[in-house]
Amino acid sequence: MDVRNCKKCRKLFNYIGGQPICPSCLADLEDEFQKVKVYLRENPKATMVMIAEDNEVSVQQIKQWIREERLSFTDDSPVAIECENCGTMIRTGRYCKQCKDKIANNMNEAIKKPTAILAKDKKPTREKERMRFLDKL
Repeated sequence: MDVRNCKKCRKLFNYIGGQPICPSCLADLEDEFQKVKVYLRENPKATMVMIAEDNEVSVQQIKQWIREERLSFTDDSPVAIECENCGTMIRTGRYCKQCKDKIANNMNEAIKKPTAILAKDKKPTREKERMRFLDKL
């Protein structure tokens, strides 16, 4: 059993994994998220500061929801955050499309390389290790 203090209200709670906040604060956070979603449907041209002030939510929390891909914005929206890799302005997630593609290609290459190395190290079947006997003299 892992007992921790909630990051928001500082009360003790049984930490299971995931969010470092207690279930009641997590429910409150989810209510705030739903309010922000409704607000964005009604005000699609609102800036991040307007969203934060009108819904009494921090700008940092809105950015976190965008990075988690819980919120996304259209191309004509004034809300955008920076790609964590190159700094390009994006509407949702952590990385822009080009950086996502580059990371995916690097991962694929990393997966392919070990199999290529193993194929080179394989010996022909006749040269494999096997039991050998000495002739008696």
